Amino acid sequence: MSSNDPFARLPEATAFTVVSTTVADGAPWSIEQYSGLSGVPGGKDLSPHLSWSGAPEGTKSYAVTVYDPDAPTGSGFWHWAVADIPATVTELPTGAGDDTGSGLPEGALQLPNDARAARFIGAAPPAGHGPHRYFTVVHALDVESIGVPADATPAALGFTMAGHILGRAVLTATAETLA
Repeated sequence: MSSNDPFARLPEATAFTVVSTTVADGAPWSIEQYSGLSGVPGGKDLSPHLSWSGAPEGTKSYAVTVYDPDAPTGSGFWHWAVADIPATVTELPTGAGDDTGSGLPEGALQLPNDARAARFIGAAPPAGHGPHRYFTVVHALDVESIGVPADATPAALGFTMAGHILGRAVLTATAETLA
């Protein structure tokens, strides 16, 4: 597991709170949040429930990202990216990140993850690779729309958001596939 902080080189942002009924900060993902595509029994690729509060004044929209910096790729692995969540929305239900984005609010844009699927893809660390960290982040933005195209990568979203982030709420989960 890498000790690198994926936020160390990003601009400072006001902290606010994100909680979940499906995972606690620092705890392992539930089996439903593992990837069924990786052959993990019970893995269902269900995006976690998220609820946030205390975003900074001036927030006009949110983006949500899920990132594994410990993936053996040299660049980590983006599991989910959603942009243009209206400022009036402060909760996403479990499974909001399905193939159709059925649990996302109108106007929200679900971008392709590193598997090139515009949906949430669950944890799938290589067997025996050790524990991985999954940073689920709600970004409070100073614009109503971040203006990325529907086929943008999560990294491109992050680059575009960099100058618009007012606040950041982080929930870190873990996952490990035993050998």
